[in-house]
Amino acid sequence: MFEIGIVDEFEAAHHLIGDFGPASRPHGHTYRVEVRVWSKDLGPDGVFHDIGALRDDLRAVLGEMHYRNLNEVPALSGINTTVEMIAQYIFRRLEPPLRQAGLFALKVTVWESSFVFGAYYEEFASNRPPALVD
Repeated sequence: MFEIGIVDEFEAAHHLIGDFGPASRPHGHTYRVEVRVWSKDLGPDGVFHDIGALRDDLRAVLGEMHYRNLNEVPALSGINTTVEMIAQYIFRRLEPPLRQAGLFALKVTVWESSFVFGAYYEEFASNRPPALVD
């Protein structure tokens, strides 16, 4: 299995909804976002996906959240802006062209500090290699 990945970051404020102690009050983070994709095969050029395009796509998604209050971003309204939910949101935004390109899996990890993170991962069933049969 081949893997590529990129890392970027954005700054944002938010507050959690529910009984989350101090995190229920407005506060901010420098979020670190790690994106990894996997493929079973490489193309004739020795790559399976343009890492520059992946970086550009991620930057476009993060740009919508950078220096914003995540609770006020229209696309995030109605969700609790936990690191898990932010990871899933970024995943869903990046997913369509990656699934269509035939990649095997995508994982998005969002770090809100150097020691706290949440992630969302899926294998694309339609792109899964066939099982070996004897």
